[in-house]
Amino acid sequence: MNSSNYYTEDIHGAYQIYDLGDFVLEKGGTIRSCKLAYTTMGKLNAAKDNVILVPTWYSGTHQILQQVYIGKGRALDPEKYFIIIINQIGNGLSSSPHEASFPQNKNNFPDIQISDDVRAQYTLLTEEFSIDQLALVVGGSMGAQQTYEWAIRYPDMVKRAAPIAGTAKVTPHNFLFTQAMMDSISSDSAWDNGWYSVSTDVHVGLSRLARLFALMGWSHAFFKQERWLALGFSSMDDFITGFMIGYFGLMDPNNLLSMARKWQQGDVSYGREGDLAEVLAQIKAKTCVIAIEGDLMFPPSDCEAESRCIPDSEYRMIETTDGHFALFGTDLNYLNQVDECLKELLAK
Repeated sequence: MNSSNYYTEDIHGAYQIYDLGDFVLEKGGTIRSCKLAYTTMGKLNAAKDNVILVPTWYSGTHQILQQVYIGKGRALDPEKYFIIIINQIGNGLSSSPHEASFPQNKNNFPDIQISDDVRAQYTLLTEEFSIDQLALVVGGSMGAQQTYEWAIRYPDMVKRAAPIAGTAKVTPHNFLFTQAMMDSISSDSAWDNGWYSVSTDVHVGLSRLARLFALMGWSHAFFKQERWLALGFSSMDDFITGFMIGYFGLMDPNNLLSMARKWQQGDVSYGREGDLAEVLAQIKAKTCVIAIEGDLMFPPSDCEAESRCIPDSEYRMIETTDGHFALFGTDLNYLNQVDECLKELLAK
């Protein structure tokens, strides 16, 4: 299998497509016939005020979010809310380098910003569904970056916001990590400046990326306690090969690099008056900033520091052994705590 048949409904589940037409990007360039892949659960009520938006994280699609976070009796309950998950540009289902038409394909795909995703999502929600208010925007990691941008760009539309394990501005440490991510792929000789024939040609670079994510995505406690045993793997090597390389090894390198560049440039204060603290102070939404214990990518201290800048925000740290990748739903205790946080926020 390579990327051409990895990014399909057979792998990721059914979704719908919204065509934005020619979408002009904030820092220049245009994605021709830009498409957003999305899925919905539940029913939109008459007042159109029961909407929950869930943007996707790095490498993820709507499928994992739907499976891990949404269900009857959960905080994100499709019997109560109209839940829409929108795949970020570049993730393989929405417009992405691997499927773009020449001459925008592969490494020629335009650079995207978090703000571009949010503007595109806004167009989908307002034009396709005539939605003018969101009960909640909630996203993890890169989804948290989008959540912050939503709360700042459309302050009167977003009633509640819950960024999970992500920051409104990339820290210097996080900047270096994303650079290492990109270098792990582009240093593979088969990368060929982005013009490889099939994604699996770049298997060395993808394996490096997988190992880097294993190092940063899981906590120190995860490895010390040999948590891979509970996930069905016999050894750390078995886990790295079967889980980490098995996950990243089928993805398209250009797609991963497109998202990584977007992640690295994440900064809600860019192009706005004031520094980060002043911009975050403009958020009107009821906000719960959720951090994850042992998160090496977005340490809780960074999340807490931003929370203090948001008026009347609440800060919560989720206790888990799994670090950042608890987002994947590997720890039921993590999921129960997140559900509790989101139920409390939705009750406000």
